Amino acid sequence: MKRIEKKCWPQYFDAILSGKKKYELRLNDFDIAAGDILVLREWDPESKKYTGRKIEKRVTYVARFKIDQLFWPEEEIKEKGLQIISLE
Repeated sequence: MKRIEKKCWPQYFDAILSGKKKYELRLNDFDIAAGDILVLREWDPESKKYTGRKIEKRVTYVARFKIDQLFWPEEEIKEKGLQIISLE
């Protein structure tokens, strides 16, 4: 089990803190697996400083994919974008 720290902007931090947001979309530029602890530190993009608040969440599932290996043509993804859906 690893602990991984990442920045989190205030609007997303608050949604996670309230329990409304139960997912995290990140660039696949670090190693993380189920069972690891993701430490999200609130980052103010205007002041470019940490606020001092943090949340620790246990990772339950990780999905990795590349844009050109998805179910939809890359042109449609570029035109329409993607959406992440949280389920309860």
